[in-house]
Amino acid sequence: MKITRRSALAASAATAATAAIAGCGSSSGGGEGGEGDEVTLTVATFNEFGYEELFTKYEEENPGVKITHKKAATSDDARANLMTGLAAGSGLADVEGVEVGWWAELAEYSDIFEDLADPGVEGRWLDWKTEAATIDGKLIGYGTDIGPEALAYRGDLIDKSELPSDRAELAEKLTGDWRTYFEAGRQFVEDTGIPWFDGAGGTFNGMVQQLTHPYETADGTPVPLKDNADVKAIYDLLVEFKDISAGFKQWEEDWTAAFQSDGFATMLCPPWMMGPLAGNADGVEGWDIADVFPGGGGNWGGSYLAVPGQGKNIEAAKKLAMWLTASEQQVVAFQAVGAFPSQVDALADEGVTSAVNEFFNSAPVGEIYSERATAIDVQPFMGPNFFVINTVLADAITRWDVDGMDPAESWEQALTAYDELGL
Repeated sequence: MKITRRSALAASAATAATAAIAGCGSSSGGGEGGEGDEVTLTVATFNEFGYEELFTKYEEENPGVKITHKKAATSDDARANLMTGLAAGSGLADVEGVEVGWWAELAEYSDIFEDLADPGVEGRWLDWKTEAATIDGKLIGYGTDIGPEALAYRGDLIDKSELPSDRAELAEKLTGDWRTYFEAGRQFVEDTGIPWFDGAGGTFNGMVQQLTHPYETADGTPVPLKDNADVKAIYDLLVEFKDISAGFKQWEEDWTAAFQSDGFATMLCPPWMMGPLAGNADGVEGWDIADVFPGGGGNWGGSYLAVPGQGKNIEAAKKLAMWLTASEQQVVAFQAVGAFPSQVDALADEGVTSAVNEFFNSAPVGEIYSERATAIDVQPFMGPNFFVINTVLADAITRWDVDGMDPAESWEQALTAYDELGL
């Protein structure tokens, strides 16, 4: 399978908005119904799940079932619709798409969602994917896509240094912790004068998502920033190597424009990032993907399907959600829009592992990202305060990486901003 720029962009443009991290409709069926009765199931999603052709196939294989797709323009719209329906006690779709970062907020509504545990799905997904959607002993989400991280790099720029540009050799060279990656980058910058990575903000995101509990304990209690040694260590390491950062904030105009010049040599890259990267670097040759990620493995993004208990066709909705997230269907969704599978069997399917991306020097991206997926051992706990605390840190890094403030002064401002949250 070849992944073209067009298909990758279709999958990624909307997903990027989530990373810079469903329309609702009530069931119109008349109950579960007997044989021969028509059942209408509503499915609420956002961005690109890759389900259009699958809906048609399901209807053909299940006479009497009609699927209505409610697709929100953005994940923020989908979240707002979902929370409104939960609060109102009505108005939700039979099957709801859920972004991984919403689970902490949805935990208080866990009794409203159906328990999807079933002998038929045991062992279906990567363990960490299932664990993130298990609340109060209930499995309330079936895994759809994931965002295993690899490293995108400009092979033509790497050739200007002593580092190898061959993807296997570069991966071997960079295997290790974050300091290994940064020290190789410092040597690269000394050799070429070109920044090593795009910006400290995007890099921080990859680093902090390797922590099991970045900002809150397992019960959702915030860890005071002044006492958060793990996060401070990441901050300090980025400061130590700030001279090798290009100083760009992802998704800003100067970051986008930098792809058309020798702006930087490497960047962290989950599968959905390939589309925006290829679009921004249109006409630029030399980009490649290496099967490596500092510190082991990391995940950025991903979603689930959940079944609210307020629907009229709960068993039919469960059956549809189970089918959509089965291996065969995850492979189809990947081939349609690049949604990378979370299902164990799908990760080993030739329809995934044989995928190559011509823009990235015909890199075997299916094989690479399948390997990266199995390297992930944690999905960070995103408690109710994850995003507000993360914003405090992101702002602190931007102040020195982009705006040139003294990093120590910026950290003091971050401590003040954290205290003002009143957590």
